[in-house]
Amino acid sequence: MAPILKLLRWGPYEDAAGWLRGLAITLLAAIFLAMAGAFGSDSAPVSLRFGYWIVLMLLGWLWGTLVSRLVFRPRDRPLQTWARVIIASVAIAIPFSAVVALAGRLALHSHYTAKSIPGLLVSVTVVSVAMVAINVLADRRARGVTSASTEPPKFLDRLPLKLRGADIWAVEAEDHYLRLHTSRGQDLILMRLSDAIAELEGIEGAQAHRSWWVARDAITAARRGDGRATLTLKDGAEVPVSRTHARLLRERGWI
Repeated sequence: MAPILKLLRWGPYEDAAGWLRGLAITLLAAIFLAMAGAFGSDSAPVSLRFGYWIVLMLLGWLWGTLVSRLVFRPRDRPLQTWARVIIASVAIAIPFSAVVALAGRLALHSHYTAKSIPGLLVSVTVVSVAMVAINVLADRRARGVTSASTEPPKFLDRLPLKLRGADIWAVEAEDHYLRLHTSRGQDLILMRLSDAIAELEGIEGAQAHRSWWVARDAITAARRGDGRATLTLKDGAEVPVSRTHARLLRERGWI
């Protein structure tokens, strides 16, 4: 069983929380498709419809996990990541369309002709793109990953006046407050770390600990010892790296 789980690990499925998140997304999508009566399933009894979509989406989830494991790379830039979303979705959809056609024939008595196959392929591809994109976004949010872009992050509008125009080096959670580490000093604001990370999109960075988000350019040194890693920032602050986030930072070459 362990080798199978190792093979299936990728992005959202690096740990138990990731597996549960992916499973929840899959089941919610199955419920939505069943209620919508997608792919001509609206004429089937409710129990059959829900059973059909839950089984089909779970199979698609497992197949999609295997494909994504081969396609995605941890160090990709945003444009590369979304290009891989398309590549992975097409790679998932082409063979899985045959599974959908067979399942529809067996469970719903659907019949696909040569003329209807392209439409089926397009429909399966659209669902695949949606599922892969949702998992990628959920994974990035769960792991506190942000990417560099030309658009200024929304978080800059929250900086106190004395820090306006500063480079953000790190955000540290302190009770209900956040301590901002910047090129112009430090200050506190009232905000949740998870909300701050969402608004820091535009600065390349990642969550290193449940209480820390750090910008890539702010790291001056990284050291390992006693089974743990520590990042040193430009202002001298030392950031502990938890085991939960260490794997991602290693893959990105930060530690």
